[in-house]
Amino acid sequence: MKAHTCLALVFALVVSALPSIAQTSATLSGTASAPAKSSAKSSASKSSSSSASKLDINAATVDQLKALPGIDAATAQKIIAGRPYHGKNDLVSKNIISKTEYDSIKDQIIAHHVQGAAGTNAKAAPSTK
Repeated sequence: MKAHTCLALVFALVVSALPSIAQTSATLSGTASAPAKSSAKSSASKSSSSSASKLDINAATVDQLKALPGIDAATAQKIIAGRPYHGKNDLVSKNIISKTEYDSIKDQIIAHHVQGAAGTNAKAAPSTK
């Protein structure tokens, strides 16, 4: 009688462990990683499309900047005069706009890095005499 109980207990443990064993073997064979790759692709395309629709404050015109909420012609001119920006939060750190104004536009703007801009860490070529 005890043998039947032990055998039933072992059988129950094996049956309950099968799903986790199957998951482990699927992960090792690579079948479970395929959906993760596709979701990574979809999230990458979402982020690139959202950044593509953002206004670059290092290249925007006065009219493009004025289209942002709370930005008038004078503020747009200040933004242009304060270029280059290394990050969009430079608008606040350089006292171009207030934190409240920044909070209303931060999701609509981006600051792409400008090659050869003043203030970069590029070293000048040594002079040859």
